[in-house]
Parts: sequence; C-alpha cells; structure tokens
Amino acid sequence: MQNDVRSDSQKQNRVGRKPEWLKVQLNTNNNYKYIKSMIREGRLNTVCEEARCPNIHECWGEHRTATFMILGDVCTRRCRFCSVKTGLPRAVDADEPRRLAASVAHMDLRHAVITMVNRDDLPDGGAEMLARTVEAVHETALDCSVEVLASDLMADRDSIARVAAARPEVMSHNIETVRRLTPQIRSRSTYERSLEFLRLAKELDPDGTTKSSMMLGLGEEEHEILEAMDDLLAVGATVLNLGQYLQPTRTNAPVQRYYTPKEFARLRDLALKKGFTHCEAGPLVRSSYHAGEQYEHYRRRVHPLYQDER
Repeated sequence: MQNDVRSDSQKQNRVGRKPEWLKVQLNTNNNYKYIKSMIREGRLNTVCEEARCPNIHECWGEHRTATFMILGDVCTRRCRFCSVKTGLPRAVDADEPRRLAASVAHMDLRHAVITMVNRDDLPDGGAEMLARTVEAVHETALDCSVEVLASDLMADRDSIARVAAARPEVMSHNIETVRRLTPQIRSRSTYERSLEFLRLAKELDPDGTTKSSMMLGLGEEEHEILEAMDDLLAVGATVLNLGQYLQPTRTNAPVQRYYTPKEFARLRDLALKKGFTHCEAGPLVRSSYHAGEQYEHYRRRVHPLYQDER
C-alpha cells in the first residue's frame, strides 16, 4: 500500500483548531466596498458569499475580482461540503445575463468567472442561461475572457454542447473529491458523471481549456488523489486546482485533517509531472482562485501566438 502525504504531526491534528497557515487577513478597503456595491446594484449573487469562501477579502479587496453565481442562490442538491441554500429554486430571471454582463463591463474585468447552482428542476439543468450569460459578457466586455464553472448538467450532451457553443475560454467542472468519497460527500452527483462532463466538454471544444478542482482533507489517501489526477487527464482536463476543505457550518462534513503548504507543493509537483499544464495547489486555493492569472499562464504555455516566447 502506498504511503499517503500525511506527516505524524498532521495525523494527530485531524479535528483540532485551524493551523496558522489558514488564517486570512480581512480587507474591507475601497476595492472590497466597490465590488460589494456593484453586486448589490446588479442584484447578482456570488459564490464568494454563498459558499463562505475564505479568499473573499483577498479577491475583492486586492484583485478586484468576484465569481458570479447565476440561476439564483438556491440549489437543488444538498452536498455535505457546501453551504449554499438547498430547496426549490425561484423562476429563471431572463434579465440576469444582461445585468451580469453590464457589471463585468463596468468593473472593467479582464477575466470573469461564472458559476451556477444545480438546477435539476430545469430540463437542460440551466445550460441555456449559462450559455446566454457567456455570450452576453463576450458581447458587452470585448476584452474579457470567460471561465464557466458548471454543474454536471447530468452529463447531457446537448446541454453541454449549448454551453460549449458559447465558447467560454475555460470550461470547468469540479470533481470535488476522490471516487471512494463521492457518494458520501456529493448529493445526486457521481464521479463518473463528472468525468463524462469533462470528456464531452473537451470533445465538443478541443481547443478550449478544460479544468477541474478537488478539495483535500475529507479522508482521502494519496493513491486516491493520484488516481483522480490520472482520471482527469484521461478525459482531457489539463488544469487542476487543489485546496484544503474547510467545514463551512456545523452541519457540513467535518474536516478529517489539514494539509501543510509543503504537502500541497509536493502534490502540485506530482500533478505537473503527470502532465497537467497548470496546477494551483495550496491551503486556500479554490476553484476560481487567481483564475485570471491562471488562465493567462495557461494561455502563454499552450497558445500558438506565444510559442516563440518560450
């Protein structure tokens, strides 16, 4: 059996207080206030707030970026790692794509991340609204690249094709955790369906960037993490984010252990050696963490226009 990445000290710190490296600086400067006001003015939702992201002050206060969440703030699934509200969602807001695109243009963003709640109540899972939002941003903010973080859309080819046809620069869907833990952690989601989403996304847009993310600290072993990396590469996902799972509320799944920054660095090296073009790994890394800089780094490595610079 393979050794996992845990040190003896980490094995003893399974459910204790958060380690020092997980403490974040609060930053409510003018950038933070501006982003917050723009979101309120546009009547928009962000995963930054709904998922209680620990990086909200860094992203809003320092980088002036936000991850927009469309199709409301109520999810039809109840995953054990997530704090987004669960229940019966409201009717689709047909004006949301326009408002979101206007906010992106007003904020002068160079890279916009758009995610969504699961909408299993809709025949297409929300694909049409996601595609319209991408198209609206492309039409309104001409210099802004778009990254979508989609639900699995039930791995329906037509739904995924509609989103791919909008030509987001990055098509992302999170596998979230290893195969063994998926039934315990993710509601109405399967490991294989997530892989199928990513496979179809790459098949439908071979030149696009396909990305996924995983949370660590839920009880996985190193060999399972490496297996998940291989599975992602096999379906064409070449950008990977690895971050520490943090329990958002007492009703969510508990943290089983905390990974050190050194352990994340080691896993990042392993991912790059396996063939990922880019891997962001660290205790506070999330799906959209430094997404703009990440996309630019990826583009410079793979885009033909930049090959002469290498």
